[in-house]
Amino acid sequence: MLTHRASGILLHPTSLPTPFGIGDFGPAAERFVDWLAGAGQRYWQVLPLVPTAEEASPYQSPSAFAGNPLLISPQRLHEDGLLTETELSAAVVPGAEWHSRVDFQQAAPRKMALLELAVSRWREQSADHPLHSEYEEFVRREAEWLEPHAQFMALREANHGAWWPRWERYVDADCRPTPAAFTDLSHRLDFHRRLQFLFARQWLRLRDHAHRRGVQIIGDVPIYVSHDSADVWANRRWFQLDARGLPTHVAGVPPDYFSDTGQLWNNPLYDWNALQRDGYRWWIRRLQAALRAVDLVRLDHFRGFESYWSVPAGETTAVNGHWVPGPADDFLKALRDTVARPDGNLPIIAEDLGLITAEVHALRRRFDLPGMNVLQFRLPGSETDPPFRLDEFEPNSVVYTGTHDNDTVAGWFLTDIAPYPERLARLRTITPCDPRRIAWEFVELAWKCSSLLAMAPLQDILGLGHEARMNTPGTFGEEFGNWQWKFVPGMLTDEVQHQLRLLTLATGRA
Repeated sequence: MLTHRASGILLHPTSLPTPFGIGDFGPAAERFVDWLAGAGQRYWQVLPLVPTAEEASPYQSPSAFAGNPLLISPQRLHEDGLLTETELSAAVVPGAEWHSRVDFQQAAPRKMALLELAVSRWREQSADHPLHSEYEEFVRREAEWLEPHAQFMALREANHGAWWPRWERYVDADCRPTPAAFTDLSHRLDFHRRLQFLFARQWLRLRDHAHRRGVQIIGDVPIYVSHDSADVWANRRWFQLDARGLPTHVAGVPPDYFSDTGQLWNNPLYDWNALQRDGYRWWIRRLQAALRAVDLVRLDHFRGFESYWSVPAGETTAVNGHWVPGPADDFLKALRDTVARPDGNLPIIAEDLGLITAEVHALRRRFDLPGMNVLQFRLPGSETDPPFRLDEFEPNSVVYTGTHDNDTVAGWFLTDIAPYPERLARLRTITPCDPRRIAWEFVELAWKCSSLLAMAPLQDILGLGHEARMNTPGTFGEEFGNWQWKFVPGMLTDEVQHQLRLLTLATGRA
């Protein structure tokens, strides 16, 4: 339950400007935290910090527990004595800081080559090097997820990146590692363990810096995990799979006014009965791991815990699915018994967007979980909707100008509002609709409204247009530019900081 008015910014770390082509946990991240604190903000929200696959989406990952190695800062590795000045300079992508897009094809190989070099040098350090004892403690503490992750990554490399049911090398008939895997691949197992230590060490240093500046971190936990992941490979009994390890039913959402065929996500569904018999241990470990890294988590697709859309595997659309009851109260009670704060509150924000039933809202309220409101979804409304009121959202909620899946406010206004006179007229009853400052008008609405927590993507704070959109759901490929946007030096000006701070003070959120 939220108890105080506050506000913050949504920005994924990949969107920070660095010389290495992709944002990371280095100096630019600390400068961003300092800028947030100077603007009176109390929260920094990030997308899932997990490793990404080919499309760079943080919502399709080979691990729900591990961290993305691409976020490890080369500059921090240099400070640890794991990279030389020459090696650091050689890894710089010319002009990258000033590019407004992440070039994953160029940045990822450079970063991984640098990490290979840093780990190799670390192995050469003497046994009394301070990293060694920290690393050994990390391996002991995180072994339950770390070992399956390291095995999965090493086996996937040995099988040339193939989908795990098609592995042939170093696995038995059930795709489990053979004894030879632990000897022949020991070097790679060690590499992936060390990457996770370096990630965790740098992230916790950054989070500690944020806490010293009065900024808390909101993380993101997707409800479903990728089939091609260590999570499913190592825990098949918790998922709806056949004897070959293939999904029998997959996740999605049914047809609605957004799509005549629904959305087919193809993630394997959980076997909630099996998870319940085990006391939801896997999910509890997942939330505990997330809350060691962040202060609050946004629990994605909260609707799926009350009931979920089940589609037979092999379908090409989500039309032929059906609703199945989820674990609901029983699951949330288990979480409350294990991950709640000392005051009994669950540090969870329920993502309850879309067509949500009364039963879902009732479940969320029974556990005092704040829900989400997105101004782009509420405004400008329709002829039958009552006019928007600043007090219409329940206080225990989070209001957003938009999310990572929306166009920026400026881009949305130009494409979805300005060309339609009736929409524009309705929106003008709420706000002036000056095209030059429409994004800031939405920030003002969010900060003034009754939700205790107000959030905005950095793109809306900066008034950026469609070119700064982070993701367009349901689209894939380089031409769409998903997950690539980043800001460039000079955008976080003193003027914008001062303007945001004044608004935050005036609305009681500082």
